[in-house]
Amino acid sequence: MKVTFLGAAQTVTGSCYKLECDSARFLVDAGMFQGNKEIEKRNYTTDRYDPKKLDFILITHAHIDHSGLLPRLVKKGFRGKIYTSEPTRDLLEIMLLDSAHIQEMEAEYVNRKRSRRGGGEVEPLYTQADVEKTLPLIETIRYEDAFEPVAGITVRFRDAGHILGSAFIRIEYQHGEKTTSLLFSGDLGRPAQLIVNDPAVAKTPDYLFLESTYGNRNHKDDSNSLDELAEAVQYSYSHGEKVVIPAFAVERSQQIIYSLFLLYKQGRLPADMPVFLDSPMAIRATEVFRKHPEYFDETTRNYLQNGEDPLDLPNLKFTLSTAESQAINSTSGPAVVISASGMATAGRIKHHLKHNLWRPGASVVFVGYQGVGTPGRKIVGGASKIRLFGEDVAVKARVFTINGFSGHAGQSELLGWVRRFHADRMKVFLVHGEPVAQQAFAELLKTELALEVHVPDHLEEVTLEPGRILETVRHAEQARPSVDWDFLVGDSSRLMQELQNRVSGLKEKNWVEQTEIRDRLMTVNRLMVELISEI
Repeated sequence: MKVTFLGAAQTVTGSCYKLECDSARFLVDAGMFQGNKEIEKRNYTTDRYDPKKLDFILITHAHIDHSGLLPRLVKKGFRGKIYTSEPTRDLLEIMLLDSAHIQEMEAEYVNRKRSRRGGGEVEPLYTQADVEKTLPLIETIRYEDAFEPVAGITVRFRDAGHILGSAFIRIEYQHGEKTTSLLFSGDLGRPAQLIVNDPAVAKTPDYLFLESTYGNRNHKDDSNSLDELAEAVQYSYSHGEKVVIPAFAVERSQQIIYSLFLLYKQGRLPADMPVFLDSPMAIRATEVFRKHPEYFDETTRNYLQNGEDPLDLPNLKFTLSTAESQAINSTSGPAVVISASGMATAGRIKHHLKHNLWRPGASVVFVGYQGVGTPGRKIVGGASKIRLFGEDVAVKARVFTINGFSGHAGQSELLGWVRRFHADRMKVFLVHGEPVAQQAFAELLKTELALEVHVPDHLEEVTLEPGRILETVRHAEQARPSVDWDFLVGDSSRLMQELQNRVSGLKEKNWVEQTEIRDRLMTVNRLMVELISEI
């Protein structure tokens, strides 16, 4: 069995692994790369996925960084089956159509600019029509049911406890008298999360492909999360301002509604304080959640049996239209506003930040991971202002970071899950994590559990047999460059100074060239930081 790491290799985006053996060629996940422009270019290099030659695809869950390239692969010729859980199928319909709309809008924007310059048009990564061709290929699988997508390969989905319908996937490959077992964790959830069950216990595989998003740290004590949310609500209510919560549309938005429901039951959510769910996708996702109560945990099912809906509130308002969204900020007074995206990179949340971030009595509550370079990360990191819609907006609101809502297992939770394996012969590949987190967790797995751990590079290929790795191939394009320290302390500094001088010397009307040079300057600076971090 050969495994190629097409994504989520020393990064937390673009999850995708291509598996090849005598009987089949298939993918586990087909995630979109999200982040800076350089990493997003990988979304267009889908030829290396061999879409026309793929027999099938397995999807762990609906998040775009695990599923967002499915329509692209269909556009490029994939015609096999896509296997996933029923809630994931329903969520994919919402999320992929929304993603396609974004791709179309971005292409239209770029083409308008190119047209003014006399350039050619670009195509969107994929369109809503490509999504419509993708959805009929999905076949739903129940947790625990073993199935054979092709002869000689057995697959089983089990509850990963990350979001509704999320799964980790066990694959057994029969070749001759030998059986090789691989387990892909997908994104692993946390014990005692709202709505979903705890991650299931898995049978020990030969090879574990384990996410490591929080491999170097634990989350805050969950018991404080409700108190912190209540504090943010009370702070802004007392000042007559709004609580703005950037939240991912799937799972996190529903968890926040659930948490506000608990505060309401405790009398800590003011009865006259409206709560707006201002995200069309989150609204539709909430309806999908209500459609699948059989995937809820016992506590949530008990509420429903007692006639209470944790995904509803007396003062909860869904704002689907743009006009309804705009009205939120044109109306004074306190309110809770839940909106996407969770890292404040796009969507209606940016408008809410523009209208409220500069207000001292407002609150901004971050309830999830904030990627490097995102507006959310800048605010959490203490920025005094951020750029929104071409304008510098001061950060005067009170900023709360509540990590207890994270859907990813923290370091100790990851370790606790792995401890339940009989790991004397298991080998671990750490994926879906940033290098610092992966290095820390790899050392912990080695010292605490005596495991053999490997952190693969992007596009790295490994050939596996039971209990051993036969071959590892690192391609030249993803090999790490050697560090020329004289260049770093000499020539690079002069280059940065030259670029800064050029920016200062340009006339204001040359804003396009200014922007391009600033982008280059930021790239040089980022590369220096990355290289220096390897010392």
